[in-house]
Amino acid sequence: MSDTHEHSIAFVRTTEIAQQPAPLNAAGPVKWMRDNLFATWANALLTVAAAYVLFLLISSTLPWIWGGLWTTSSLSECREILQGQSAACFSVLTERWNQLLFGFKYPAEFYWRPTVALVLMFFALAPVLFFDLPRKLLIITALFPFAAYWLIWGGTIWTPLFAMLGFVVGYFVYARYVSNNFALGFFGGVAAAIVTWYLSGFIVSAIAPSQPLLAAVPSRDLGGFMLNLMLGLTCVSLSIPLGIALALGRQSSMPLIKWVCVIFIEFIRGVPLITLLFVASVMLAYFFPPEATVDLFLRVVIMITMFSAAYIAEVIRGGLAALPKGQYEAADSLGLDYAQAMRLIILPQALKISIPGIVNIAVGLFKDTTLVSVISMFDLVGMIRGPILASTDWNGVYWELLGFAAVLFFIVCYGISQYSQWLERRLATDHR
Repeated sequence: MSDTHEHSIAFVRTTEIAQQPAPLNAAGPVKWMRDNLFATWANALLTVAAAYVLFLLISSTLPWIWGGLWTTSSLSECREILQGQSAACFSVLTERWNQLLFGFKYPAEFYWRPTVALVLMFFALAPVLFFDLPRKLLIITALFPFAAYWLIWGGTIWTPLFAMLGFVVGYFVYARYVSNNFALGFFGGVAAAIVTWYLSGFIVSAIAPSQPLLAAVPSRDLGGFMLNLMLGLTCVSLSIPLGIALALGRQSSMPLIKWVCVIFIEFIRGVPLITLLFVASVMLAYFFPPEATVDLFLRVVIMITMFSAAYIAEVIRGGLAALPKGQYEAADSLGLDYAQAMRLIILPQALKISIPGIVNIAVGLFKDTTLVSVISMFDLVGMIRGPILASTDWNGVYWELLGFAAVLFFIVCYGISQYSQWLERRLATDHR
């Protein structure tokens, strides 16, 4: 009786069962493939078809790449060595790398100058892109445009110094009037900066030394991929604040400012960029004084900046419209003036919402810098279509050159896209 009673008591474990790994078909790569590649018969067929197409592309492309030549001096020499075999002639990249990066007119002994400016660009962008860094580093960001200008194009150092003075004057005018209206303060600051630059031109011409510290290089001599980088960085940096001012000006209570912004945005958005570039090349010089010599690079920067600013203004206006009215009322209830409300409450939220649209315009703008080749500015595509393919040594090399250009543009655009996704995650723009 006692034995029966002893065995009828339920057993209770005092320790946990050791955790067992999940079955192969419920975790790991097998589960991922079942969920994403072979979830249904249709998905399985599409996966197999896509894999077959990729196999055909890779099997025909990799031998062409791995068998490429890098040390020949011309296309004819490549063909003699290959003897009818299908392989790339990458020798054009090693033989013309300087023209692809810096153009064919920029002096070879000065290649170090745009290279140093490129390295400084990463240090200048870091405090802006990664806001966890100390704010003191923004001094490097503020000084970089003027230092880069002097490094790349040389000449007297007074030119970038007076340009910096123009920005300082413009900032003080902006700070004086922005409390009443952001657009009024912004455009007033721009006008003050332009007047300062114009007057400083006479001073520079009077005090400029005959032999500057860095030899002057005409702006048209810079070409290749460095020209694309300079145009893209300069125009994006200038178009974002201008786009913000246009978006706020379009919502201004002052009729004159509002309609000027509306007409500007609608007109620029209705004109192709290539038309504006032809205007910059042919007609824009007529809007300056007869004795003024405004080089083509500056004229192109003006037109591309205006073009991208009009689109950025509409993106930011959409972000402003997405904010509830309570945000504006909250700013009023705190006793903030217009500038404080926009800087502290409205614009930070609107810009977070507008990040995807702004990045999309920035990527498109950087790719559109190749259009300057139609007005005889030898950027990367202009170098390929012009001097390189026009030479007898490399006439007929297309895939290697265009593939190299595609890789460079892909690296920059993909980097911009990945940064924007990181920024969206960091700022939690999904409004969870």
